[in-house]
Amino acid sequence: MSRSFSWLRRAVRFDPGLLLLRGTAVTTAAMLAAYGSALLVEHLAHLRVDVVVQAVVLAATAARVQLTADRYDRLLGLAVLPAAAAGAAEVGRLMTLHPNVADALFTLGMALPVWVRRFGPRAARAGGLLALPLVALLVMPPDAGPLPGHDHTLWVALIAVVSGAWVALAQAAAVRTGLIPAPVRAPAPAPEAPDPAPAPAPATAAEPEARRRPLVHTRMALQMAGAVGGAFLAGRAVWPDHWAWVVLTAFIVCSGARGRGDVLFKGLLRALGAAAGTIVATAVAGAFGPHEDAAVVLIFAVLALATWLRELSYAYWAGCVTAVLSLLYGWFGQSSDDLLRTRLAAIGLGAAVGIAAAWLILPVRTRDVLRRRTADTLAALNELLGLPDPDRRALLRGRARFAYGAAQLGLLARPLRAERRALGVAGRLPGRAPSTRPCRADVVDAVTACEAPLGVLVDGAVADPALWTDPRVTRLNRAVAANSAAVRRAIGGRPGPAYQGVRARIPKQSGAGPSGPPEQLRMLAALLAVDDALGMMAAVFGDPPPAPPSDGGGGDGGGSGSS
Repeated sequence: MSRSFSWLRRAVRFDPGLLLLRGTAVTTAAMLAAYGSALLVEHLAHLRVDVVVQAVVLAATAARVQLTADRYDRLLGLAVLPAAAAGAAEVGRLMTLHPNVADALFTLGMALPVWVRRFGPRAARAGGLLALPLVALLVMPPDAGPLPGHDHTLWVALIAVVSGAWVALAQAAAVRTGLIPAPVRAPAPAPEAPDPAPAPAPATAAEPEARRRPLVHTRMALQMAGAVGGAFLAGRAVWPDHWAWVVLTAFIVCSGARGRGDVLFKGLLRALGAAAGTIVATAVAGAFGPHEDAAVVLIFAVLALATWLRELSYAYWAGCVTAVLSLLYGWFGQSSDDLLRTRLAAIGLGAAVGIAAAWLILPVRTRDVLRRRTADTLAALNELLGLPDPDRRALLRGRARFAYGAAQLGLLARPLRAERRALGVAGRLPGRAPSTRPCRADVVDAVTACEAPLGVLVDGAVADPALWTDPRVTRLNRAVAANSAAVRRAIGGRPGPAYQGVRARIPKQSGAGPSGPPEQLRMLAALLAVDDALGMMAAVFGDPPPAPPSDGGGGDGGGSGSS
């Protein structure tokens, strides 16, 4: 019995303070409120049940998109969501009249939200709302889609407003009561941020070609268009009545992808989790007849579990969501064994199409994403360490920028850690020597290891500003900043001095250890911990090339801390 609940104990450990579980409760409350409201509208206006399904899907997905939204974003969302829902309803109507036109419009509607991310976080959140009503179309069985006619479109737009309003109200009330913390948004850019490290190139001659490549969001939008468009072609050719499973899987595999490795990792987890969820849910759905209320209760329970476990593993989320779809199809009376085999095959085909699009259409390499985000995070670190005065607002702003960069880098952690585990397993095979080379996942761990020491450093300087300008702290601060600049040069392949560990250069003291006030010693220890983490990053990225000799015989190639 204890072994069967090991996954639950792991989930509780991964969610300290049950913060994610509290957020799940808020999302579930919004879903139930949207469900009840849509059910009432559907009954009074004599509509079809698709508006109820759409209300639940929009509430479940919009809650995640709007998690970091402020009041202006929420107002913008209440304007964008009904317009997007009306457009999706028209696309759904065209799918029965002009399927080729509808497929093209659907593909464009999925690619556009990815492309608009280039205009900043607010545009990214608005773009994310554009795709949600289209996703809702994919979860509906073929005989339960939108009705022909434009009157239904207006009702769909109204339901979208109701769902968005319930999400906004539930999240605002939860923040106001302290059930969940206030959203943490990306900090504003620094007035004079250090120059970012250039994108790495295998050779100097390749740099002009790299600059001519489309921006990353354009490339990802083209990948999404290729994945969704290819899934439509493949799905309609193989399963004319069940193509939606192929399209939905291809979309999920490419959605939010952060490089080829992330797409491959997510695609495999999606396929495995979805297959397991489909098998279990199809067996369970057989215990319920069509339109049974017990199946609806189970659908909401599984949706809540999917929302909570999403951060633990993508496989849990994929399995739960696919189980929900299987239960929904069973509620509509579609739960035969033949359909189960079709679902599993469609999931595999959709994952393959999504992975192929990410790897073949202007691919975004995981190592480039890792280098870019690490360089951005180190730029925030250099900005923080380079503050001349212990201004409280500047210190807190610098720590927030570093924390945001670390969070963005942490989004790459899962595929990189999976790669590290695979290399470890390969090293234990007979005839194979274990690898001693550092792994790319070590970079994510090193950046994460910097957060606590930087918190000690900032808190100490805020409590006692004199510590920031203490000579010992200042000298060590400059040395750590120089090493951070050295790692950034190594990331960008630029010449300059290499990383030199500060701890190894500290003279060995005789006696009990370093002396000084406890507050000062904590500051010094925090800086040394940050420098140790920089050493781990330097081991992964290697040393920058040596600086070219100057006319006078030996410049350092620009090793200033502003690199």
